[in-house]
Parts: sequence; C-alpha cells; structure tokens
Amino acid sequence: MGLASLFRRPPYERAGFHLYGAAVSAAREPRPYVEWGVPDTTAGRFELVSLHAALLIRRLNAEGGEPGKSLAQAVFDAMFSDMDVNLREMGVGDLGVGKRVKKLWEGFHGRARAYQEALDGGDDAALREALGRNVWAGHAPLEGAVEALAAHVHRVAGALAGQGMEAFVRGEAAFPAP
Repeated sequence: MGLASLFRRPPYERAGFHLYGAAVSAAREPRPYVEWGVPDTTAGRFELVSLHAALLIRRLNAEGGEPGKSLAQAVFDAMFSDMDVNLREMGVGDLGVGKRVKKLWEGFHGRARAYQEALDGGDDAALREALGRNVWAGHAPLEGAVEALAAHVHRVAGALAGQGMEAFVRGEAAFPAP
C-alpha cells in the first residue's frame, strides 16, 4: 500500500453523496409536513430523511454484489457524515457528537430493518405500524396520514426498483413526489 492510496477516495463516495442528496431533497417535499402532519421538527425531518435513505439503500442492496453494496455503504456514510456536520452546526460539542451520531445510527438501522421487512414481506399493516410509531413519535397522526405515507413508500420503492444501476453509479436517483 503506497502513500497515494491513503489519499484516494472510496470509489463511490461522490455518487453516494449525490444519491443521499436526492433522498434529502425528497424528504424535504412540503406535502408530508403540510397535508399529512409529519412534525416539521428536527426529529420529523430526520424520520423522513431516514425513510428515503433506507428505501434507497434497500434498492441498492437488492442489486447484489458490486457496485450495489458499495453504493449503499456510500449513501450510509454520506448520511452520517451529514448528521455529524448538522449536529456540530446545531452547537453540539465535540464530545457529544459521537454519542448522538451513534444513537442516530442505531435508530436508523432499526427503522430501515422494520421498513425493509414490512416491504419484503408484503406486510402493509407492519409498514403502517412502523411509520406511525417512528414518524409521528408519540403524536397522533392526522386521519389517513399513515396510509398516505405508506402508499408513498410503495411508490418510492417501485420507482427506485425501476431505475438502473448506471444512473445510481452516476449519483442519480429520481424520487416520485408525495
């Protein structure tokens, strides 16, 4: 291993940041906050970013092998790099950032697993339950909101499934509007 290899970026790092950016843009669409009552808070925004990133990572992992696995890891790395930066910008001290990022990381994995198992198993009730529990976090969702978000999850999963790896490798992902 030469000195140059220490300065080389992982092969899909840039694409991972672009794909994560697409997930964040999708999570910032106003409709879930305005019409479905998703809390427009740091926690509510984290939930929708996590949801969109989890769906993207699920799609990339479904490809199997390379480059899907590496792109999925690059999206995950971009997400938690962004979380680190955001926590620092919010004033969290250096000693607290690591602990908070770890907590967010653990929460993300639990959510991603719940969404994936529900989608892969065709269990709409489990998907709605996980969305209600995570996205509204103890707040009563508006009538029909959980169902509307679950339908959106299915649309996003279907749209991502229809996109080729060539676009993902270029850092391009198209998310349908809610």
